[in-house]
Amino acid sequence: MERRDVLKLFGGGLLLVGGGKAVDNVLIGYDENLLNQDLDSLARERFGATERWERQVGDHTLDRDGDRLRVLDAAGETSATLSLSSATTAEAAAVDDELGLAGGPVEQIVADIGALRSGDYVFAFSRLDPFFERVHTADARGFTTDLVRSGWATAPDTVREFTGAAPDEPRAVVQGLMEAFNEHTDYDVPRYLAGSITDNVLFGTVPLRKYFRANVSFPALLDDRHAGMFCYEFTYRSMEALHAVPAFDQRTPVVAGRVHDERHKHVYTAIASVVREDGDLVVPVTFVDYTHTTLYDDFNLTPVLGTGLEAYGDRHRATAIYWD
Repeated sequence: MERRDVLKLFGGGLLLVGGGKAVDNVLIGYDENLLNQDLDSLARERFGATERWERQVGDHTLDRDGDRLRVLDAAGETSATLSLSSATTAEAAAVDDELGLAGGPVEQIVADIGALRSGDYVFAFSRLDPFFERVHTADARGFTTDLVRSGWATAPDTVREFTGAAPDEPRAVVQGLMEAFNEHTDYDVPRYLAGSITDNVLFGTVPLRKYFRANVSFPALLDDRHAGMFCYEFTYRSMEALHAVPAFDQRTPVVAGRVHDERHKHVYTAIASVVREDGDLVVPVTFVDYTHTTLYDDFNLTPVLGTGLEAYGDRHRATAIYWD
């Protein structure tokens, strides 16, 4: 059975059930939303530095494995080793100075890792522009932000080609993704409706979604293809794009995550950074939704509803926030 056969089989019934489910997902159930939820607890639950982390910094490689942080030279020989639980910032700064590590990565990591481990930091939630303004004006911790990242990433040249934005400019990438998704994709309404039939009519006995899945990787989207995408696919592509270059090489260092809303079976993007303000560790966070931007563009609703990019508001809620 192919995609078109499924659509013919269900016809108007698919539209009726799927449309009703769409109304439920979009319009109902937002008494609890991002503005009144305990977002701090949700964001904090899975936020923290990865135990394994390796990055090239100049001619050296920083390698974190649990409590151990090693600095390797170009030949792969160990130049320095520190215990993250016992090293002082003075000792870390001395390593940076001795090895000529630009930006003081070892000192920054040693200074911040204890707070990340103990939870001695605060989250600050806002809309998109205030988020970037806050990170830009604060003491941005690019190496610490990079420590929090997952493995989701794509090549910088891919981001540049797809979005038209410099991959080290996250604010431009956020905007460029919206425009590129509008150009290269649609929200996959047929797959959504088929899923509604599977869940609400067939009670999971016939998995119809599989007939609608397509390759929606960046290379496929760039290969002159116009594909239907789901919310989680928009989210993963955005995470890959925002992680294309190390956080410490970005103009505004960011880490991207995904927000799950079980009530509406929806996934969208969280964007965070780690900064210091008045000596305290702060994690600014904002949210964007490329499903909404694409839907609004598909149905010519942008002139009425705006782009739909901003997700920090009363039309989004969160069940869990993942940073991996």
